[in-house]
Amino acid sequence: MTERLERVHLRLLREVEQSGSLTAAAKRMGLTQSALSHTVRRLEDQLGTEVWVREGRGLRLTPVGRYLLSVSERLLPQFAHAEHIVDQFARGERGTLRVGMECHPCYRWLLQIVGPFLRAWPDVDLDVRQKFQFGGIAALFGHEIDLLVTPDPLRKKGLEFVPVFPYEHVLVVPGDHPLASKDYVLPPDLAEETLITYPVEPERLDIYSHFFFPAETAPRRQQIIETTDILLQMVACGRGVAALPDWLVREYQAQLDIAPVRLGRRGIKKQLFVGVRRGEAKVDFLADFIRLAKNNPPPARRPRKPKARSPHKGAARPGRAR
Repeated sequence: MTERLERVHLRLLREVEQSGSLTAAAKRMGLTQSALSHTVRRLEDQLGTEVWVREGRGLRLTPVGRYLLSVSERLLPQFAHAEHIVDQFARGERGTLRVGMECHPCYRWLLQIVGPFLRAWPDVDLDVRQKFQFGGIAALFGHEIDLLVTPDPLRKKGLEFVPVFPYEHVLVVPGDHPLASKDYVLPPDLAEETLITYPVEPERLDIYSHFFFPAETAPRRQQIIETTDILLQMVACGRGVAALPDWLVREYQAQLDIAPVRLGRRGIKKQLFVGVRRGEAKVDFLADFIRLAKNNPPPARRPRKPKARSPHKGAARPGRAR
């Protein structure tokens, strides 16, 4: 039985869509226009339906054409990636492990994995891509990355997620803040606070989805800061409060006068995962990266002892956002 749909057909669809005409697509594919037109007619004959309809001098995709274009955009990068990997193996190379990050503060933890991995795999490069913040699932499906670090896995067919380590999402306040002495805080306690967050929509922030939204409340103001170091400096200087993993707060307590406080009576319990395409977790260097991740959780440091309070410590700091 002759296959009706071939890879060249998918590439043809994409090239025509990107270039705007059969003539330009033929040039990009190294074919004559007549050869390309013949391929189009043959494809439509085999499918038994039209892929394009002519509109003046241009072409417009039919519903079948639009569907096949979406298939091409999904499958062609996978073909290209597979050929690239096979070519590297044929040349005795191992290529690059592309890690996508869906966790702003986890980059600091990842640094302790990078060194041991690169020493163990001298023929494998490592590329960490943070542009996939909260879009890593699609990147993993599309073979733009090989591995995804995320605290919020989506259970989808074709992917598998390996738990790495548990942690708790906590409120971070200045060491002398009135809330620092509490065992936990409730949403009304933050009604007059400035919440400092990463540049992520509230719906994707745990403190909103697990803490504020169920209580139908919100902080007085939200301020956006992109980097963890600056964010925690702002908190330590009394410009607001933040919500971060407990292990990250413990690490910064060695440098800054900050304190973690539980969010709610039971806290917000989380788990970090490493996601891969199903079956690829057994690839040797991928498996070793996952092993290193599981065996190197963030260090559980003891919080430093609080500083002795001055006679004026009870007074609010200038500029503190409450």
